[in-house]
Amino acid sequence: MIKQYPIGIQNFSEIRNGGYVYVDKTKFIHKLFTTGKYYFLGRPRRFGKSLLLSTIEAYAQGRKELFKGLALEKLEQKWESHTVLHLDLNARDYKDETSLYSILDRHLSKWEEEYMITIKSDSLVEDRFMEVIRRAFETTGRQVVILVDEYDKPLLQAIGNETLQNKYRDTLKAFYGLLKSMDSYIKFAMLTGVTKFGKVSVFSDLNNLRDISMSESYVQICGITEQEIRDNFEEDVRNLAAHNGISYDRTCEILRENYDGYHFEHDTVGIYNPFSLLNTFADQKFSNYWFATGTPTYLVELLKRHKYDLSDMEETSISADTLNCIDSTSADPIPVIYQSGYLTIKGYEERFGLYELGFPNREVKQGFLEFLLPYYANVKETRSVFEISRFVNEVESGNPDAFFSRMQTFFADCPYELASDLEIHYQNVLYIVFKLMGFYVEVEYHTNRGRVDLVLKTKDYIYVMEFKLDGTAEQALQQIKEKGYAEPFHTDNRKILLVGANFSSETRNVDKWVVEYYLPYSKKC
Repeated sequence: MIKQYPIGIQNFSEIRNGGYVYVDKTKFIHKLFTTGKYYFLGRPRRFGKSLLLSTIEAYAQGRKELFKGLALEKLEQKWESHTVLHLDLNARDYKDETSLYSILDRHLSKWEEEYMITIKSDSLVEDRFMEVIRRAFETTGRQVVILVDEYDKPLLQAIGNETLQNKYRDTLKAFYGLLKSMDSYIKFAMLTGVTKFGKVSVFSDLNNLRDISMSESYVQICGITEQEIRDNFEEDVRNLAAHNGISYDRTCEILRENYDGYHFEHDTVGIYNPFSLLNTFADQKFSNYWFATGTPTYLVELLKRHKYDLSDMEETSISADTLNCIDSTSADPIPVIYQSGYLTIKGYEERFGLYELGFPNREVKQGFLEFLLPYYANVKETRSVFEISRFVNEVESGNPDAFFSRMQTFFADCPYELASDLEIHYQNVLYIVFKLMGFYVEVEYHTNRGRVDLVLKTKDYIYVMEFKLDGTAEQALQQIKEKGYAEPFHTDNRKILLVGANFSSETRNVDKWVVEYYLPYSKKC
């Protein structure tokens, strides 16, 4: 029997009735209901948040038949049925003030029709929601379960437009804030999203909301662990290995390198991206599945607006308070990049309470850098990988002149907003290019604002490069010699090339480069 993978299917009932594979997370749902009432969970997109809410909805409705063979079947004894008010904010674009109101109005109108509620034309959405909750409770005699999927979609799309974001925040703040006043009517409530916005928070009035995003008890509530792969996909891993002609151990290693590595608290088990993992098993090949499902343009806008040095991204530390909250006016884009899933927790410095961040895996790192390249360099989005392959071929064949000629095209037509801080712009383009090259050749890239030290290693060549801004290529080459940058490779059998290059702020491009063989090999040439 061919295994069915629930790719793109977020409805628990459809998965269970359709015979799709399901990784049992229901023990966490029982724990949520028995240990608390109001929750917030932040996870990256395509990580199973919608499926989690759909599973909670089925449980709250008392649909015991769907949980046969799962943990909840044994854990739950009562199986009560509650009215579920499920609000999904993920299904539209929020381009203006009316777009948020229209989706709230659509849900409210459906519930008002169901409970025969007559409203006044000037009724506020929060008042209408309050009346729906009250009527649902009075009609059934049971408390209501409230689920909100992707609560922050309007706020994320309004990043960069503070006026619109404030309007969205005010609307949602009042809408969610009423839950506290309706406590006696509510059995359970859960809101999910990518981010948790700070400043005047949408949750400030709902101050009894428990954020489990970084709770050790719930790190496994979404996503897939190594043990869950062993329990649910052992045969799939072996089939994948056989199909690609590689060993079982190597297959596990590639899966780990590409899709594992998410940590939502320090010293906890790594989490695999479920969307990428299921697609890999279904297609029988490794690819960048998660990144292909969406373009994080709001992240690029943040990075560009704050002229962020991308080389800082992999070696950054941040406090838990900052990591957990996003302020749209902040000059630090790292919290939203972390919460969106492009960075994850790599370590923790207990003395100062600082989390160390980095890319979770190859899929995210490579996909993110490939996505950024067209926004920083003069290259079409569809040609990012092709252009990097040309760079790699040029250095592998010992042709630095072709390499730098291509680099000139990357800096041509530099966008004005980026060129206003040329030093950071040069650093960022070089960072992206060389980090992408690092997936195919060995790259040692060290930055220090104002200069770049670079070592490229191929099968036959070692390149030692130095870059100057408004200096000369000759000065850059001389610095390599004077500081002995090539000396660590003195006994290496490969040919060693010293390359000095200069960027000109006047031309906004690489204006000259010089190449010289390292002395031990220049005698042989």
